[in-house]
Amino acid sequence: MESRMAEKTSMAGNSGLSVREIAIRYGFLTLLVGLIIFFSLATRGFTSPQAAVFILQSVSITGILALGVTATLVVGGFDLSIGSIATSSMMAAAYVMVVLEQNALVAVLVCLAIGALVGLINGLIICYMRVPDLLATLGMMFLLIGLQRIPTEGRSIATGMTLPDGSTAEGKFSQAFLALGRHRFDLFIDNLVPASVVVLIVLAIVIWFFLEYTRFGRMMYAVGSNERAAEFAGAPVKAYRIWAYVISGVFASIGGILLAARLGRGDIASGNNLLLDAVAAALIGFAVLGAAKPNAFGTAIGALFVGVLLQGLTMMNVPYYTQDFVKGAVLVVALIFTFALLGRKAR
Repeated sequence: MESRMAEKTSMAGNSGLSVREIAIRYGFLTLLVGLIIFFSLATRGFTSPQAAVFILQSVSITGILALGVTATLVVGGFDLSIGSIATSSMMAAAYVMVVLEQNALVAVLVCLAIGALVGLINGLIICYMRVPDLLATLGMMFLLIGLQRIPTEGRSIATGMTLPDGSTAEGKFSQAFLALGRHRFDLFIDNLVPASVVVLIVLAIVIWFFLEYTRFGRMMYAVGSNERAAEFAGAPVKAYRIWAYVISGVFASIGGILLAARLGRGDIASGNNLLLDAVAAALIGFAVLGAAKPNAFGTAIGALFVGVLLQGLTMMNVPYYTQDFVKGAVLVVALIFTFALLGRKAR
């Protein structure tokens, strides 16, 4: 009799654990599906192919930046300079083509070089100068915000603008460059999928495979989980951390290239929310499939979640000034839900 009662108790405990596991792994995805269903019922046209593509396009640049942030989170760091790297790359691309009258290839290479160089400097300051990552990247953020405004004295860059020396900028954005942000591919419907969405999907797959299935990526996770143990094991910890910031800088510069190609000018006021939205997407990724760690798949889902939420709120005519509040509330609830369940599981 006692053995049967013990067996029933054990089965009940296992059943409860199973329910908790399901909640941890699929709770956030269920929330995402629930949002899609809710907005589909509350608004017209939310589930159309055009609306879906618009959501992906709206988060493509944010998602790319978030994937870069993920690389730094993996090694236990954090990059606050991604937004300013993206806007600096946007302004650099415009300056190279409009003021210096160079071609698209030169502009792209300059932007990528800026991202890699800033990431390298961030990594060196953090690893060798022992400046905390938040402080180092915050300082770099302000430095870049000021630096990108100096060449034009704080003005946006466009063809025909008057330069500080009194001359006129005669260059223009090449069509090849603009295609990076404006071209659309056919998929069942003509001109459906924007090039920026394709770039996001490709980069998400690349960084996911790199982090999950390469030795370098696994060592980055090892550095992030226990830096001292990785160092005792002979891993070049500083090199891995520096490379993480270089990856973040390059991804941010790619986002800046796409932003410049979409706008067709160097808009000094663009990109103000890139940092916050990218960080939100990367942190939401912790809750996807109960990972409780930075991961590329979760970050991509997080970016999609942000896009669905903001697009749904916009289509419901929710005032813009409340959208950040709703986004932050959902982020906090999702993370509390995931980590609270993981804490109960650990106990």
